Amino acid sequence: MTLLDLTPRVAESTRLSTLPVAIIGAGPIGLAAAANLLERGIDFVVYEAGNSPASSVRAWGHTRFFSPWKHLVDPASRRLLEARGWELREPERAPTGTELVEEYLKPLSEVEEIASRIRTGVEVIGVTREGMDRTRTNNRAATPFALRIRTAEGQVEDVSARAVIDASGTYLSPNSLSSSGLELLGMGDIGDRVTAALPDVLGRDRALFAGRRVTVVGAGHSAANTLLSLVKLARDEPGTSVTWLIRNSQAVRVSSSPDDELIGRANLGSRVDRAVARDEITLLDRFEIIRANRATDGVELVGHRNGELVTHATDVVVNATGFRPNLDMLREIRLDLDEVVEAPRRLAPLIDPNVHSCGTVEPHGFRELTHPESGFFIVGMKSYGRAPTFLLATGYEQVRSVTAWLAGDMASASNVELVLPTTGVCATDSSGGGGCCS
Repeated sequence: MTLLDLTPRVAESTRLSTLPVAIIGAGPIGLAAAANLLERGIDFVVYEAGNSPASSVRAWGHTRFFSPWKHLVDPASRRLLEARGWELREPERAPTGTELVEEYLKPLSEVEEIASRIRTGVEVIGVTREGMDRTRTNNRAATPFALRIRTAEGQVEDVSARAVIDASGTYLSPNSLSSSGLELLGMGDIGDRVTAALPDVLGRDRALFAGRRVTVVGAGHSAANTLLSLVKLARDEPGTSVTWLIRNSQAVRVSSSPDDELIGRANLGSRVDRAVARDEITLLDRFEIIRANRATDGVELVGHRNGELVTHATDVVVNATGFRPNLDMLREIRLDLDEVVEAPRRLAPLIDPNVHSCGTVEPHGFRELTHPESGFFIVGMKSYGRAPTFLLATGYEQVRSVTAWLAGDMASASNVELVLPTTGVCATDSSGGGGCCS
């Protein structure tokens, strides 16, 4: 190989080192990644699809965490804020999502060194390597990433990055109401009668539910929170009825257990159980939805129950079936994902919801998050795929390890740890997922 042959590769490698790291999403984990990169002196750009940082958290801001403040703040972000006079108040109190945004994430996003690097209203619609689809291998790792973005004005362009941290979450990718996992047949006809998980039943969305037949579909903690809010609404608004539709014989994640190590979670399950026992909630179990019809007086959910084809009539449906990662934009990226939960293959056994709760997931870092695509990482709730066991503190440790790896600090990147008490570390749907933790 001649010197002329090497020159283009040297030039590409030099250019790669001058490019910023692209962070997709300005939620808690994306902003933590920004703070860690800033602390390491690594340039970055944050692309946020919403009109402001933490827009998804704002959507369910009325919901209160199980976890106290002290477990919800990223260490690097805390150091950055405290250097500017910020103070963590009431560390033992559990905040709402809105409080998390207003008292922590908003101030963090307004730190000049971070604020100047956030582009809001920008959706990442594709990630690849410059001039390469996923089939091309030669010199791939030394080739910059290309992110295709769409601005709020509809302009589409490609931007370059040395590495990509995908912290886009899953809130905008709900699971289907259909038991098959495919889009529900008839969904296009009833879309205006279906709401996302964790609507503000007693606040901004009250008029949508008051005096109507409401059906909550899902067996996680987001469903439980919505059900309890609807019970309160029904006491004040005549004509409001509440149905809880699940496809199994019981909602294992919500039902209370005397040995539940999480007091807040156990209380939530107990309250739902009591409401069902008092007939304030009608439990419709073993119902597998196959299609929906628009009716003159509302919606018909058609499905199988106990071997028979049945129809359930309602006015409003709350989709609390959980969330899944949006992988469409990563079609040209080489991923290694578990076939079941769609999490990075080495991470999947650590977060298997059939084995683990959020409190039993081991700390993990860049090694478990590594894909065949060098320099590309999925972090935060999205890294857990369809598993609902995510913990904000775990996500913070993920990005600390990943940014250490990007900085070439292998000792720090490899030393992953998570120090938390054995109770009180889970949140009520901290990222909008059914039963996810924070």
